[in-house]
Amino acid sequence: MNKSYGWAGKLLRVNLTAGKITTEPTSKYKDFIGGMGIGYKVIFDEVPAGTKAFDEANKIVFAVGPLTGSGAPSSSRTNITSLFPSNPYNAVGDSHMGGNFAAQLKYAGYDAIIIEGKSNRPVWLKIDNDKVTLEDASKVWGKGIKDTTAQLASVMGKDSSIAAIGQAGENMVNLSVIMNGLSHSAGGHGGILGSKMLKAIGVRGNRAVNIAGKGRELLKLNNYMMKDLIGANNQHVVPSTPQPWAEFSHKGSRWTAREGLTWGAAEGGPIETGIAAAGDVNRVGYRTMKATFDLGPSAEKYTVRMGGCQSCPIRCMSQLRIPKLEEYGLSPYVANSCMGYFSPQRVMFKGNKDIEEKGDGKMFAAAIGASLADDYGVWCNYGLLGTDLKHGYESGIFKKVLPADEYNSIPWNLLEEKDPAFLIDFYRRIAFKEGELAHLGDGAYWVAKRWDFGDDYWNNVKYGLWSKLGFPKHHSNETNGQVGSLISCMFNRDAQSHTLVNLVGSGLPIEIQKEVVAEIVGSPDGIDPQLNYTPMNEYKARLAKWAIIKNCLHDSLTLCNWMWPMTVSPHKSRNYRGDLALESKFMTVVTGENYTEQSLDLAAERIFTLHRALTVKNMNTVDMRNEHDGMTDWVFDKDPDIKAFTPGTDKMDREDMQVALTMFYKEMGWDEKTGAPTRATLERLGLGDVANQLAKLNLLPA
Repeated sequence: MNKSYGWAGKLLRVNLTAGKITTEPTSKYKDFIGGMGIGYKVIFDEVPAGTKAFDEANKIVFAVGPLTGSGAPSSSRTNITSLFPSNPYNAVGDSHMGGNFAAQLKYAGYDAIIIEGKSNRPVWLKIDNDKVTLEDASKVWGKGIKDTTAQLASVMGKDSSIAAIGQAGENMVNLSVIMNGLSHSAGGHGGILGSKMLKAIGVRGNRAVNIAGKGRELLKLNNYMMKDLIGANNQHVVPSTPQPWAEFSHKGSRWTAREGLTWGAAEGGPIETGIAAAGDVNRVGYRTMKATFDLGPSAEKYTVRMGGCQSCPIRCMSQLRIPKLEEYGLSPYVANSCMGYFSPQRVMFKGNKDIEEKGDGKMFAAAIGASLADDYGVWCNYGLLGTDLKHGYESGIFKKVLPADEYNSIPWNLLEEKDPAFLIDFYRRIAFKEGELAHLGDGAYWVAKRWDFGDDYWNNVKYGLWSKLGFPKHHSNETNGQVGSLISCMFNRDAQSHTLVNLVGSGLPIEIQKEVVAEIVGSPDGIDPQLNYTPMNEYKARLAKWAIIKNCLHDSLTLCNWMWPMTVSPHKSRNYRGDLALESKFMTVVTGENYTEQSLDLAAERIFTLHRALTVKNMNTVDMRNEHDGMTDWVFDKDPDIKAFTPGTDKMDREDMQVALTMFYKEMGWDEKTGAPTRATLERLGLGDVANQLAKLNLLPA
């Protein structure tokens, strides 16, 4: 057997119905790189048309990429692919988690796990290098993620990683997560494991990932990235406050380190984040003080440290110790980032009362809610869980659709009093599917249909529903107008694409951003100043394509798209230019094969087009333009006294967005009328077998 570099060389197939575990070579998926690419190929080839998410015929793929475990920075991401239950067509979707699981899987010798079938009893999958077994999970079935992780880690050892579901996943709540490391969660697929009665996957590996190049070559690349290219979280490359080393600053930057700001509850006493200037490789981990960024100044004194994922210098996961949480029956320790903290605040839509001191209510609600949601394994649909609660309550719909006894049993008084104790009752009902209210966990499309949410729900700018498929805006029109809008139309859930927003949020002046964009798409007109958008042009379509295929590339390699690509740099001496070929340089050193930026982008285009083909198959229509790529009306009707393309608004124009879709389809080589992939494009990308299957289903455009 030839030695494999980068890739582990084999994947696991676990059939839960037969209790059979086999291995297969990874090589047949090489054109799809890894991660997302493997997932799409397996789902397209092996899951029949018409299958629903919780059907036994559905499969779920945990996959990592050739750079995972190699030592490349920000590379410990696990991509999870399966049918997505909150989508009305159960169309394919991805969820992702950081932590240590991805690296452990590679160290155990596997590039992916394909889970198929259904067990007739609760089980968990134990992967200890070559020894892979299905174990009885009856003692942890019914337990939360924290207890499950602790019990299975005690079996496997401290150096293992456990990915588990909570009660929400067991009960097949559409909005449920799979989580490793107690806070690194992948939203939307927890119920798939529940439907298969697979409680958890524990993995421990102690092998090396083979590197083809000499060790010094990899170290040189790492040093180059750390010193010359990398910024703070989301690749923000200027500090949030003026500092002597920096030409620019921007208050929205996640480069929040500064003199006087500390990890206040660090072991041994407060640790100051300090200046952490560009080029200081030993202080990269201090640059992102996310606790106060996410939770406000009250969080500083509770911050133990900033944590993160294996092989990532950017510590974006704030770890806090808040003794007061014990009075709510919770552990004083809580860790999370971004939506994990923001979502409970959306549930507490009436506000947050102060708990220990003035202004700390927001932090307490976030910490209490994050702790509960993470243990039960409840996902928020990028914040829509709270939005749906707000609409049902304030519109009076809950009084009509909930039985009176149930309605009266809900502690609405706590919500009105802004008391975070409301969250204890709320998340339990969702996780255990208690009563009618628990249908909030079905997801936006399903609850809107069940409870007859009307136009004031779908078209309300305050709610931010992006698609009638039931997902919200996520760096959409507010992120460079048509470009962000196009990105948000292309997936079957909220677009988890950060390629573009990392650039426009980098903190650099628009003049420099335009120069960078011109080098990528051929014209500075691909990007506009914020809230000063111009009509659609071909360069915006190119930029949208660039952003999406970089996203697909990273989810396949697997690199963190919250950091990659290195589009810009914090160094004036580089004229703030990053290095968009860095992925290919790592791939060449790690695998020993000659990769270029163009060859990787072509592979990513193949993967994204396969996603489109899967969506056509899942929805059983080629009419992507009208059935899939539409937006809700508020996008076009907000700011009624202002016309689109007027300074100060990010409202879009209906006709212009149709032009945008046509231009984007053309860039992708898809049918310009329907937005479906053509046979010619599928064959150009080596997807002739996909074209043949779509033809048999009568799903190729005319």
